[in-house]
Amino acid sequence: MADASLSRRSLIVTGGAALATGATGLLVPARANSLAPTPSMRGGSNNYRPGAPIVDRIGGGGFWMTGTVRRAGDGAPLPGQRIQIWAHTTEGHERDPQSHGATLTDANGKFRLEMPQIVPAFGQPHGHLAYDSGEFETVFLRPIMSSSKDKTLAAHFVLQPA
Repeated sequence: MADASLSRRSLIVTGGAALATGATGLLVPARANSLAPTPSMRGGSNNYRPGAPIVDRIGGGGFWMTGTVRRAGDGAPLPGQRIQIWAHTTEGHERDPQSHGATLTDANGKFRLEMPQIVPAFGQPHGHLAYDSGEFETVFLRPIMSSSKDKTLAAHFVLQPA
């Protein structure tokens, strides 16, 4: 009989704990209430040129830099945001003016800019991107390609209002 009451007691205690936990919402999977802003990356601002012109393409093309821009908190896409892009490529060094250009995000917060093939600088094939328009906090990114043979590189911004 002691075993039966112990089993019932264990069942009641366990069931009560489950009900109490469920009432606090701890049984529901965790959800982010807000999207955190993207921090600037170390080395991202190297060779940055304020005011680089908006261009249709940098150099002869053949490589695509792509990405998205969203607002911190609700993650809403941000259209019309200026993104500057530069890199060490087959046509120039990342410090050269002709290796810099900017583009604007579309209605869905996406951007694409064609540029020459990125080549390794300091042993790493990487690009540089910057959001620097003032409505949001400035962010510099320096994504590294998995292979110098890749033909695309994506970078995503989540911006915090300034």
